[in-house]
Amino acid sequence: MKIYLVGGAVRDRLLDLVVTERDWVVVGSTPDEMLVAGFRRADSEFPVFLHPETGEEYALARTEVKTAAGYKGFQVDYGPHITLEQDLLRRDLTINAMAMTEHGELIDICGGRDDLDSGMLRHITDAFTEDPVRLLRIARFAAKLGCWGFRVAHATHELMKKMALSDDLMSLNAERIWREMKGAFSTPQPWRFFELLHRCGALQRLLPELAEGMVSGGHGEETRDEFAAPLKRVANESEDPVVRCGVAFFDTVSRLAQPDQWMRRLRIEKAGRQLLHDLLRFHRLTREPEQAEQILRFVATLNPKRQPVRFRRFFAASHGLWPQQVENLLPKLEYSAELLGSPMPEELVRSGLEGQALGEALFAWRVVRLEEVMNQTRGSN
Repeated sequence: MKIYLVGGAVRDRLLDLVVTERDWVVVGSTPDEMLVAGFRRADSEFPVFLHPETGEEYALARTEVKTAAGYKGFQVDYGPHITLEQDLLRRDLTINAMAMTEHGELIDICGGRDDLDSGMLRHITDAFTEDPVRLLRIARFAAKLGCWGFRVAHATHELMKKMALSDDLMSLNAERIWREMKGAFSTPQPWRFFELLHRCGALQRLLPELAEGMVSGGHGEETRDEFAAPLKRVANESEDPVVRCGVAFFDTVSRLAQPDQWMRRLRIEKAGRQLLHDLLRFHRLTREPEQAEQILRFVATLNPKRQPVRFRRFFAASHGLWPQQVENLLPKLEYSAELLGSPMPEELVRSGLEGQALGEALFAWRVVRLEEVMNQTRGSN
């Protein structure tokens, strides 16, 4: 039995990036031997096991042969007869097909190190086209590594365009698409994920509502539209994937008659859906005459005292989408949050009011205070 560090851990180590996950390949072993050694089975379909102490994944070396349509239509062969080289050749990109021995010796049969040095995302063989998930993965790698100058090889991009037209692409389920998309929102340049999928034609089929608002340049060119600019702004200010998700999808949901239905179909998680609804309400607010009561009611729905994370996400996303509003309406929202969190004024404490009457009087008092600030702002402009 021989064990090798493989894939992303080797790639990121050579790039001097923080290695967050380590995957291992085991050559010359069987499932029974792995179980006897104390490993636990991690997957019912693939020979992947969890280390009894670290919980890291150890997979038996395997090959995969396409036998049916869809991203699950593969016949897997594994066992002591499968070599490390065979396992590496089944992988998607050259930079992900390197292995390292326990002594730190690099095994690179696909030219991955050269492509790392030149910043190239390149497929290994034409078998790349057999798995539509690889379209999403290479887009995520473009988002992760684009800030270091990585780009997609021309031949690889040509294969991606063919994959975008295939029936296999539509076999991807919403959960898998969202998983890769969610990962892209945690990368340094999340907009590149969508740009690359749009340029190869995959986004138009997977998310036509989103693609509708984008206009791509050619291979190697950035998207010439308003999609990337807000996402670039917010990516420089917030690493929160929920905030980035809200900025990326706001324009799309604002054009839909049933935005919540689209968000749920895409499997956007609750926090992301909530942020998008908050942004939609705020956008409607900015298109109406400025009134203290409406502003205060809007901030009350955000409930900044009890849901500070929700409030911070709203502010971060709003700044990414509408930076000019920071100088106008958003400071009033901040003051509204202060008012809503402030103690009851003494005059109302002594008023003798109770229940609903007291609540209405307190809200009216806060509206007056906000109007005073808004009038001062108007007078200074």
